[in-house]
Amino acid sequence: MIKTDAVIVGAGPVGLFAVFELGILGLNAHVIDNLDKAGGQCIELYPDKPIYDIPAVPECTGESLTQNLLKQIKPFKTNLHFNQRVEKLEKDNDNWLVTTSDKHKFQTPNIIIAAGVGSFEPRKPPIKNIERFEKTNLFYAVKDKNKFKDQTVCIFGGGDSALDWTVELSKIAKKIILIHRRDEFRAAQHTVSLAKDLEKKGKVEILTSYQPLDFKGDKEINQILIKHDNGDQKELKVDCVLAFFGLKMELGPIANWGLDLESKSLKVNTINFETNEKGIFAIGDICTYPGKLKLILSGFHEGALCAQECFKRARPDEKYVFRFTTSSSDIHKRLGVKND
Repeated sequence: MIKTDAVIVGAGPVGLFAVFELGILGLNAHVIDNLDKAGGQCIELYPDKPIYDIPAVPECTGESLTQNLLKQIKPFKTNLHFNQRVEKLEKDNDNWLVTTSDKHKFQTPNIIIAAGVGSFEPRKPPIKNIERFEKTNLFYAVKDKNKFKDQTVCIFGGGDSALDWTVELSKIAKKIILIHRRDEFRAAQHTVSLAKDLEKKGKVEILTSYQPLDFKGDKEINQILIKHDNGDQKELKVDCVLAFFGLKMELGPIANWGLDLESKSLKVNTINFETNEKGIFAIGDICTYPGKLKLILSGFHEGALCAQECFKRARPDEKYVFRFTTSSSDIHKRLGVKND
């Protein structure tokens, strides 16, 4: 059981900034995200798309914004838990007990939901009873690349994730078979070129205009059946399958936590952005209130006010004194700033 001042659900920009706001108050946090990296919607939906409404930053991308936020919270050495989500919440007096899908357990007085429009769930291939393979050799993300060492790996997809892992896993896999439903790829051109070079060297086989028809095997996939747009079918022997068909956004387990909902958003007050449950807060696109604007800027504001209430709950015996970051030696110390 890990005891912490706050658990933040969501590692997008708003969740990362909440880490900073908690950190300058001397509070620690653990962050849980269903994706395999920080950045949330910014990284998954528009990593290279310009963002123009971040104060004092005339233009940035989702990627650069995320990297700068990670740099900003680096002094706090925050634990980020990826590829998992909160599966269970239990009340424990003035605290909450949080259990993730990877069976990590936390005890905390504060839960901050910064999950954007919900959790990102993988889109699954349209194969009947596909769930039976998900505990063996069908994967929607790479947690440990060494699992694919000396394997014949089938990768479905045409975006950055599919092409990036095609190139990376080709270094340790016996063979990579990359299958995409179109002739053109959506990934960065440099990565596509690398994959095609690997095809020439015999490390990668690229099959385009194919879609999955069936996965064969008992508990493990040992053969896949694919169909070309012209009707031709192929049967391939594989050791494992990585499916990168994109993501869909679902509210997920949050819908079952007993929180007040309005059109798939969590209702909060505008004093501290607490939900109807004491100690559970919602900030960013996941929350709603009169006049709500779904902007990253708004989420930053919500996180700052939310952190103040989190301090009161985590440190009930301490008196909070508001300080500006420009003048507080305590804050400077937490940030590793040397004062002359």
